[in-house]
Amino acid sequence: MIYVVNYSRCLLVTLSRDGTVISDLSVPAKPTGLHVRESGQVLLCGYSTDKIFQVDRDGRQILAEMVTQNDGVTHPISIYYSKHTGSLIVGMWDINDIIVFKALLE
Repeated sequence: MIYVVNYSRCLLVTLSRDGTVISDLSVPAKPTGLHVRESGQVLLCGYSTDKIFQVDRDGRQILAEMVTQNDGVTHPISIYYSKHTGSLIVGMWDINDIIVFKALLE
């Protein structure tokens, strides 16, 4: 799968390897960075809502809101999940810090 964020249209577009559009998921935020886990699930930054979303591997539905502004996230632009440490690492716009969360993802 190839995942493309369309910031201006608030979409996560999922393509097959040959470029065929599999899905267009309307996201309730301006999507920025994303990370694809080994399981195929997609973690997506919601810049305008200060949230991190977990999306299914086909890009058809949002499974969960993982962290929010209440957790200290402000305008997330990058995301990474380390299975080795069980950590979710979030980078934010205009802030010289990252936030590291312990995460239990299946």
